Amino acid sequence: MRRRLTASRPLMVGGVLVLLVALTALLAPLLAPQDPYMQDLGARLLGPGEQGHLLGTDQFGRDLLSRLIYGARVSLQAGVVAVAIGAGVGLVLGLCAGYLGGWVDMIIGRLFDIILSFPTILLALAIVAVLGPSMVNMIIAIGITTVPNYGRVLRGAVIAVKSREFMQASEAFGATNTYVITRHALPNVLPPLIVTTSLGIAAAILVEATLSFLGLGGPPPTATWGSVINDGKQYLDIAPGISTWAGMAIVVAVLGFSLFGDGLRDVLDPRLHK
Repeated sequence: MRRRLTASRPLMVGGVLVLLVALTALLAPLLAPQDPYMQDLGARLLGPGEQGHLLGTDQFGRDLLSRLIYGARVSLQAGVVAVAIGAGVGLVLGLCAGYLGGWVDMIIGRLFDIILSFPTILLALAIVAVLGPSMVNMIIAIGITTVPNYGRVLRGAVIAVKSREFMQASEAFGATNTYVITRHALPNVLPPLIVTTSLGIAAAILVEATLSFLGLGGPPPTATWGSVINDGKQYLDIAPGISTWAGMAIVVAVLGFSLFGDGLRDVLDPRLHK
């Protein structure tokens, strides 16, 4: 396993990018050169390197680099928490649907179909519109939209191991459904769950940036990558760096988690190492 991990180039590259984003988010107060919310109207729309601002300033004279660093904290928090919600609910529903089958599987399957019948962004917009625009409601909305992704993967994984001899032996000895699911089914579906989770964080970051761009994320002046792009869209002709640097930050984060997830899939899939 150690050889597979070190030999996977996408996993290594993605891991470095994910570590970079994570450290930036965790060490934001130490890395940010200035207060990301401090306004200086006399220094608005400065270019990179002017007056000590490495990436320039926005329309309110706020340091752009500081806002991007703090934006990493918001995006990573939203992605991880939203995926935790979606994976947690999807794990329970997927295990129950795959193992119990019958009417339980039918009801859970129809619930997944209803959620998947709406585009992810549209459903998230509707949920945030009902609950009200805030960071917490945005995370809840993203989490709800991701539940079917994990539930369907885990349902298929449980069905694949349900007929195995160790499952049948446990049932023959009188083990309860809860015992079989938690002690036998769950450990065997963790690899696909881990891969789906890592890929889901990348998608959640994109949805968070989209909602923040539309003004449905954290309230102003919260520093998020989506809101920074929104702030800079009307100044693209005179200060294109505002939106460009924020877009590059999103690209780095999403690319890192995507490569990391692809690498994990290659390492954890036993069919690739026969």
